[in-house]
Amino acid sequence: MNLKNKQLIDIRLDANTYVLNAAISEPFLDEWENYEFILVQRYSGEVIQVESNIKEKKDSFYIFELVIPVNECHFFHEDEVIDLFIVRRRGDEEKRSRIQSNYDYIELLQTQVSNEKMAHPFTTKGGNVSFNIREDYLFTRVDYAEISDDNVLELYGLYHHGGIPRTDIERVEIVAKTTFGEDEIVYQANQIGLPDLYEVKHWSESVMDNGFHASIDLTPHITLGRANFLKLFVRIIFKENGELAVLQSGRLKVNANSTGMPLRKKFKVGPTTILISCKPTKSSKYLSIRVGQFKVIRESVRYARIKWVETRRSKQVLEVYKTIFYFMGKVNRTNKKLAIFESFHGKQFSDSPRAIYEYMLKHNPEYKLVWSADRRHVKNFAEAGIPHVRRFSAKWLMLMTSAGYWVTNARLPLWIPKPTKTTYVQTWHGTPLKRLASDMEEVHMPGTNAEKYKQNFISEAAKWDCLVSPNEYSTKIFERAFQFDRQMLETGYPRNDYLYQENNEQTINRICEKIGIASGKKVILYAPTWRDNQFYRKGEYKFNIEMDLDRLQEEFGETHVIILRMHYLIAENLDISQYEGFVYDCSNYDDIRDLYLISDVLITDYSSVFFDYANLRRPMIFFVYDIEEYRDNLRGFYFDFEKKAPGPLVKTTAGLIKELKKIEEGFKPDENFNEFINKFCYLEDGNASQRVVDAVFKK
Repeated sequence: MNLKNKQLIDIRLDANTYVLNAAISEPFLDEWENYEFILVQRYSGEVIQVESNIKEKKDSFYIFELVIPVNECHFFHEDEVIDLFIVRRRGDEEKRSRIQSNYDYIELLQTQVSNEKMAHPFTTKGGNVSFNIREDYLFTRVDYAEISDDNVLELYGLYHHGGIPRTDIERVEIVAKTTFGEDEIVYQANQIGLPDLYEVKHWSESVMDNGFHASIDLTPHITLGRANFLKLFVRIIFKENGELAVLQSGRLKVNANSTGMPLRKKFKVGPTTILISCKPTKSSKYLSIRVGQFKVIRESVRYARIKWVETRRSKQVLEVYKTIFYFMGKVNRTNKKLAIFESFHGKQFSDSPRAIYEYMLKHNPEYKLVWSADRRHVKNFAEAGIPHVRRFSAKWLMLMTSAGYWVTNARLPLWIPKPTKTTYVQTWHGTPLKRLASDMEEVHMPGTNAEKYKQNFISEAAKWDCLVSPNEYSTKIFERAFQFDRQMLETGYPRNDYLYQENNEQTINRICEKIGIASGKKVILYAPTWRDNQFYRKGEYKFNIEMDLDRLQEEFGETHVIILRMHYLIAENLDISQYEGFVYDCSNYDDIRDLYLISDVLITDYSSVFFDYANLRRPMIFFVYDIEEYRDNLRGFYFDFEKKAPGPLVKTTAGLIKELKKIEEGFKPDENFNEFINKFCYLEDGNASQRVVDAVFKK
C-alpha cells in the first residue's frame, strides 16, 4: 500500500456510523504533546471531537480508525458542510490540518438523517474529506462513453440516492436539453450492476445495481450551419407512499478517471460533413456534447494550432532558441537608452513596472520604453496604444538581447541568459505574508518539487541586479528567501504612488463610469489569492468562490456592489450572470490599482493586496475559510497573521455580513490597524517610482 500523510485510506458506512481509516506519518506527530481529530461546521465554526484510536502501524505510518455515529451527532441534523481535521498541540501552540481524500466514490456512502435530509461524505475541490447535509440529492457520474457507427452515443455510469431503496425505483431516464429545442428530450436508461464497471470495495449492497447504460441517438440533433449542444441530466422515477415521485440530478458530470473521452467522430449527411464531439468541460467536468458541421478551414486551423504549439514547446526548438538568445546577447551592442518592461509574464500593463514606465515616460523622454506582451494579450496593449513587442518573437529576441534594462515584477523563464551589460531590475509583486522560495518547507505546485523549485528560484534571483523592497520587513525576507546579495532598493512600492496621487473624486467617478457601476453605490472588492495544490496544470489554478453571493445580494443588493478580482494564475471562467448589477467580474481589468481606489472595503484572504490597500486607510475583512490548511500545509506565514491582521478574520458568509454591517455603522481603526500601517506603509508617499529611477537609471 502506497501510504500518504494525512490521507484517507478507507471509509465505510456501518449501521448509520461512518468508520474511516486514515494514515498519519510518525514524523508529523513527533514533538507534539497531544493530538485529536475534530469535526468543524464550516458555517457556524462549532467544533466536536471524533472518537479515534490507532488501529495498527505500517512502516512509519500510524493507521487511525475514526468513528462518527451520525444519529448521535447533532452536526448531521443541520444544513451544514462539516470539515474533518487533525489537531496537534504543544503548550499554547495549536495546528489544524485537513485529512485528504483518496478520491474514491465516497459520495455513495449516503445516509438518511431525517425525512427531508441526507448526509454524505465528499471530496472538496482542495482534495480533502468533508461531509454535506442537504435535501434530496441524486449523485451521478459518467465513467465510459463511445459512439457507434450509426451515431448513437453509448453512456455508462452510476447514480445513487441513499434514501430510496433500489426496489422502489421504477425506471431511470436520461434527460437532454439542447441549444435550439425548448422541450427536454427523454431517453430510457437500462439499469446494470456496478461490478461490471468498478472494483467495488465497501459500498453498501443497495449501490451494487445502481449502474446505468443509455443509448442516445445524436442524428436528430444535427443542425446544418450551426452547432447544437446537449446538456444531460439523470432522472429517477420511484415509489413514495404508494405514488410515483420524480427526482432529477444536477447536470451530468464525468468521472475524472473515465475512459473513452474525449470522443470525436465525423460522418456525412449528403454533401455535408458532421462532427460529433463528447468531452468533459474544463473546470466543472460536466459532460459536453456538440453536434455540428465539420468546417475544413476551422478544423485545419485548429489542427495547425495544436501542432504549432507542440512544435513551439518542443525541447528541440527551445534549445535552438536558447542558443540564439545566448549568442545574440554576446554580439549585440547594448543600447543603454532602451528599457524592456514586463508585468506578470506579459499578461498585464500593471503593477510597479507600469508605475516606473509612466514616470519615465513623463520625466525621461530620451529613453525608448517597450513592453513585453504575451501573445494572448497583445491585443490589450495594441488597443491602449502602448509600445510593445510579442513575447518570444524574433523582434522580442533582438530587443531583449540589446536592451540596457529589463524591468519586471515576476521571474523570467530560467533558461533566459542575461546579457552581461543589461541591468535586470526586479520589482517583485507584493509584500510577503506567505513563505517564499528558500523559506518554503513544502511545494505543492504542479511540475516541480521542493528542492527543484527552490534551486530554480535561487538561480533566477542570481541574475537580478536590483530588487525593489517596500519596507525593512520585506528587505530581510527577500535577502534570505531569494538568497539575494546585490543592490536592494528599499524605496516603497512604485505601484502604490498612484494611490496617493490619484485618490480623488474625479478619478474615482471616471473609473466607476468605465466599469459601469451606478453612482451612489458602495463598492466591496473581493481579491483572493490562489492555492498551490488546487490546479488544472502548471500555471492554471482552480478557485471556488466559497462566499454565498445570494445571501450577500439579499443583504446588500440595494446599496452595494461586489467587484471580483481573481489572481492572474486562476483559470476559472466565472458565471455571474444571475447577479447582474450586483457582482462585477473585473479579473481581466488591466490594473487592480483602479479597483483599490473605487472600493470602500476590501475582502481578501492571504493575498498581498492588503499591504497595498492599507495605504488608503480603509477597512479590510479577511475571508479565511481554509486558514488551517493554508497556514499549516501549503505555505505558512511570516508573522502571526491571526493575531496581527489589520482587520477581522471570518470563515463564513454570516461572518462577512456581520463585519460589513459593523463597517456601515462607522469604521474605527484599531491598534492592529495602526501598527500595521506604521510597520508596512511608512515609506509610501507617492514618490517611490522617482526613487527607483534615480537609483537605477541616473546612477
